[in-house]
Amino acid sequence: MLRKRSTIRNVRRLEAGDARWWLLGVVALSVLGWIWLQRSPSPSSEDLPVSTPPVLQAQPPGAEQKPKRETSGPGAASNPSTSTKEPPARQQPAAPLDLTPGASNELGVVVIRSNRPPPAAGGTNAAAPGAVEGSAAAAAGPLKDMLSVQLSLARHGISPGSLDGKHGSQTRSALRAFQEREGLPASGILDAATQRALALDVELTSLYLVLPDDLARLRPLAKTWLAKSEQDRMDYESVLELVAEKSQSHPALIKQLNPAVDWDHMEAGATLVVPNPDRPPLKGRPAVVKISLGNKTLQAFDADGKLMLHFPCSIARDKEKRPVGELHVEKVAVNPNYTFNPDVFPESEEARELKRKLVLQPGPNNPVGAAWISLDRPGYGIHGTPNPEQVGRTESHGCFRLANWNAEQLVRIAWIGLPVQVDP
Repeated sequence: MLRKRSTIRNVRRLEAGDARWWLLGVVALSVLGWIWLQRSPSPSSEDLPVSTPPVLQAQPPGAEQKPKRETSGPGAASNPSTSTKEPPARQQPAAPLDLTPGASNELGVVVIRSNRPPPAAGGTNAAAPGAVEGSAAAAAGPLKDMLSVQLSLARHGISPGSLDGKHGSQTRSALRAFQEREGLPASGILDAATQRALALDVELTSLYLVLPDDLARLRPLAKTWLAKSEQDRMDYESVLELVAEKSQSHPALIKQLNPAVDWDHMEAGATLVVPNPDRPPLKGRPAVVKISLGNKTLQAFDADGKLMLHFPCSIARDKEKRPVGELHVEKVAVNPNYTFNPDVFPESEEARELKRKLVLQPGPNNPVGAAWISLDRPGYGIHGTPNPEQVGRTESHGCFRLANWNAEQLVRIAWIGLPVQVDP
């Protein structure tokens, strides 16, 4: 009996010991599991797909803008040719939107396409009117006031030359032309009546997105005529030149509106503040074009004698090359090439040595710019220029030189036989 009781007690001790070891094992496993869970990586913002707002395309004024269809992320159509075994590429979280002028930023910016016939493969940009987002800190004080006047004049078809925010001679000439058309005293002074007629409440600036295609267009301009004839295109040399011309502005104004931009190190995706010249398309065509040699202006009038267009104009340096009287349009060309004739440049040592003609390819830096309107006098025409900010301030070899954007507007409404009256 005693042996039996002793055996029972020993069994119970073993069972109790086993239970204690089992409990310790469970606790140990729980602790190890908790430690493992704490060290396991949890989903972070870097592991999750980031949806970036698409860049919008410019729409006509008043048109509803629709976002581009998503090609990735939830709801996107699957691609049968893509293996599902490959893990998705890690994407960086989207950076906060930076609207600082010149900042690299591809969020919330409207892409603008140029109305200029494409000079080279790929798209281009332009500060298109009415479909872009305004800038709150573009201009202030006197600059803002005069830029508003210049933009309003340009939107009435009366160009003050390169937009610069200054009340210079070309702006005064444009004001006089506008006042004459509106039946106001032609003083060239911005009086109250002129301000009301101009409707100065205009959107001054837009955001311009620099595209890879813009950078691909850039090329240095050769220094000699022979080297220029070997270039594939006479295109822009810098982003500053490109943006200034597309916004009809003086390069100095573009720099003033974008003080933080490093123009020597421009990258695609940068946003720039530019003036917003909105020039509606003209209705009808002119009955006559009048060029004033004394005022250095070109004006187009309709059949009723109403002013349609007013542009600053460069004239010939040599008075003997200034044809006075009635001429007529003989040919028109958009983005023309240019035939270099050494006989026209007797002052050029290179021209005297070449003694042969050369053909230069089209482009805004072509000697005749973006448009050519041939007149019925050999060697004479109305054309653009590679230096629009100098129009009206420098003289030509005999032709009538306009800023490229003004030459483009005129060539669209010119017609063969259009009278061109040149007055002293």
